[in-house]
Amino acid sequence: MVDDSPLEQLALREILTGHGYRVGSATDGRQGYELATLTRPDLILLDVLMDGMDGFAVCRLLKANIVTAPIPVIFLTGLRSEGERIEGLTVGAVDFVVKPFSAGELLARIGIHLRLARPHAAALDEPPDGPGDSGSDEVLAAAAQRHIDHNLDEALHLDELARRVGSYREKLSRAFLLRRGMTVFAYIRQQRIASGAAMLRDTDAGIAEIAQAVGFSNAGNFATAFRERMGLTPGAYRKEERANACTRKA
Repeated sequence: MVDDSPLEQLALREILTGHGYRVGSATDGRQGYELATLTRPDLILLDVLMDGMDGFAVCRLLKANIVTAPIPVIFLTGLRSEGERIEGLTVGAVDFVVKPFSAGELLARIGIHLRLARPHAAALDEPPDGPGDSGSDEVLAAAAQRHIDHNLDEALHLDELARRVGSYREKLSRAFLLRRGMTVFAYIRQQRIASGAAMLRDTDAGIAEIAQAVGFSNAGNFATAFRERMGLTPGAYRKEERANACTRKA
């Protein structure tokens, strides 16, 4: 459990140990992430509003790390808005329990998610094999990459992106360049163009609609960036792709 309130920690520990669970605890996000990587628990109870690295940032790092990605995360928080609950699930949590909660509800949810996680438990018992890297630079780059890919329509500023993955701009920039071979902004531009190309190819959405969906302020900026990278205007690219598709079908 990761919670910066000693009283909350005490209450949770009494509930959990009273029902046979072994509990490790951390009082801030960074400590919680490091504890999870070392002990690989069966489940993580994670507060959201904490000083320093908040719970959403912790969860992004956990899900970007091949060692901790399979571990189910349940957010325990006083946040109540639909948008905050959606964000919690989007960053990789399996559940979102709002404080104050009953011991019965919490124990039921823990039991459900432990049972659901059992088919994947073997992955936690053995060191990961195959391709992958759980080093701090790789985890940071992967967490940022995942957040970018899911939020292309946002105005993604480097300081805010770094905060959302529990880091700061200089460290994130260095890690991303080292592990991805390009700057954060180059990756954002690349993914926006790639996503725009897919929408041009696979949908009937208008150019302005596509531009907004992939994070450009207007259709003109999208068209200029698209032509620089793809060598065609968005309209010409769509026409060419559909002609090619007709040829393949014929």
